[in-house]
Formats: sequence, structure tokens, C-alpha cells
Amino acid sequence: MEITRRVALLAPATAWAADPWPTRPVRMVIPYPPGGPTDILGRLVAQRLSADLGQSFVAENRAGAGGSIGAEAVARAAPDGATFLVNASAHVILPHMIRLPYDAVAGFAPVTLIASVPLMLVVPVTSPARDVAGLVAYLRANPGRGSYASSSNGGAPHLAGEMFRLQSGLPLQHIPYRGSGQALPDVISGTVGLMFDSMASSADLIRGGQLRALAVTAAARIPAFPDVPTMREAGFPEYEISTWYGIWAPAGSPPDIVLAMQRAVATALAHPDSVARLAALGAIAGGQPPEAFGAFVARENATYARLVRDANIRAE
Repeated sequence: MEITRRVALLAPATAWAADPWPTRPVRMVIPYPPGGPTDILGRLVAQRLSADLGQSFVAENRAGAGGSIGAEAVARAAPDGATFLVNASAHVILPHMIRLPYDAVAGFAPVTLIASVPLMLVVPVTSPARDVAGLVAYLRANPGRGSYASSSNGGAPHLAGEMFRLQSGLPLQHIPYRGSGQALPDVISGTVGLMFDSMASSADLIRGGQLRALAVTAAARIPAFPDVPTMREAGFPEYEISTWYGIWAPAGSPPDIVLAMQRAVATALAHPDSVARLAALGAIAGGQPPEAFGAFVARENATYARLVRDANIRAE
């Protein structure tokens, strides 16, 4: 799942479109509720694009069905450069779990990656677990407390929880929510015992003392949280998973507009304010050309197809 950072300082995006673009407000559909990592990163990009291009980029939340409602709306939208999808890696996980009314690959034109973000294993600050070993010991002694939240059924946080279940042998129960923004209050309160969440939505809660971070899911520690060990360091040598966030246009969108959007997003990600915000979230910026992002999405699609099959993960 390694992604190469390819962000360059670029001229305004309109320079690459055959006709001026954008000439009207642009919708950026986020298929989850406000407050989650997809929403946070999508709005960061939308705000920067509005400032850079002098046109309104509107972040529109259309939540439901694991992100498929918003994705379907974009797949059915006119391919005219006025509508884009901002989605997480769940975009290529969900199709392997349920039948969708659109093709997650052929139904979209890949634009670019926004960022790759490691997940973080978090528990309530009231949890007796101070580290992963302590969490495992506690859950073995209290099997009825082994529930974990996720931001959606079929997202990377869900698969991260299933990976933990399989590798630990714990009888964990999955409780899906409609976005991290809805799941985290129940984790904070202790209603749910743990969650693998994107650092983009958990980072401020950890710093604010509302959540306790036990581990990160990346192969190496994250500079934003240097004292938090990896799952590998915590006793799970085969454990590694991250989530990522990208932008797609409806299939058939003009290539010059897709390219213009990609270059505008790359410029937005390279802005000092964006760089600082992404660093604080532990995110690795994207911005690569549409062809590279499309190849990456195809590889991730194949990887998650195998993982869903091997773990026997089903829609709930």
C-alpha cells in the first residue's frame, strides 16, 4: 500500500483545460457525515481550491450505505466537471462485500490521491488498557466487552478490526457507524471498547485527552505521535494497514478537466497551510497524475478483494 508522494507547485488549473474551468460552482460529494476523516480532508481541499481558483468548491455530505449513496450520485452525475467524489479506500472495499448499483472502477474517472493516513488503535481514557498487550489481556478476561466501532461497514477501519480479531483470536464484535464523527462519541464514552480510526479524525481527540492511543497500524512510527508504537512493535508482526482518500470524477469526464482538477489539487496540497495540517494529522500527501492514481486504485482493489475473501468478511 505504499504511495509515492508526487506534489509539485503548479500554475492555476485553468491553464490545462481546453475551455475555461471551472465556470460555475463545483460539488465535491463526501459520502459520509461531517466530522470524519473523509470530510476533514475533503473540506481542506475544497476550501483551498475555492481560494486558489476563485470559484466555489462546495463540500456536500451525502451519507449512507457505507458510502455507496454518495458514490452512486456521482457515478450518475453529468460528466461535465461540475461534480466530483471524495472517498476513502472503502470505495474499492465495499464492492467485494455487497452488490452495488454502480461499478466502483469503471464507473469513475480517477483524478488523484489526497492523502494516505495510517490508522490508530484508540480506546476510551477510562479503559484499563494502557497498551495493546493490556488490551488483549483485558478482553480475554472480559469477553463480553470486546466490541469495536468502525466508521462504516466495509471501510479500512472495519478491515483493520477484523485483522486484529484474526491475529489476536479475540471474539470481537463489529459495530459499524455512519462515519467516524458518529462512532467516536461512543468510543469516548466507553459504550464501545475500541476503534481503529483514521488519524485525521482521532488526532485532536488524542491530544485533547479524550481518547488514548495504543498503536498505529503503519509499518513505522508516525512523527505526529512518536511515542505511540506500531502494531508490529506491540506484538503483531504481520499487522499493517492504512486508509487513503482520493478524488474521482464521473466516467466519461473530459480528460482536460480531470487533469486540471488533479493539478489544482496538487497545488492545494502543496500550500503551506495544507502541508502543516496534513503533518498534524499524520497524513502523507498525494497529488499524483490521474494515470498513476488509477493504477494505484487497481492494485488496492485487487489487494482488498483478497483480504475480504480470506477473512470471510460479509456485509452486516
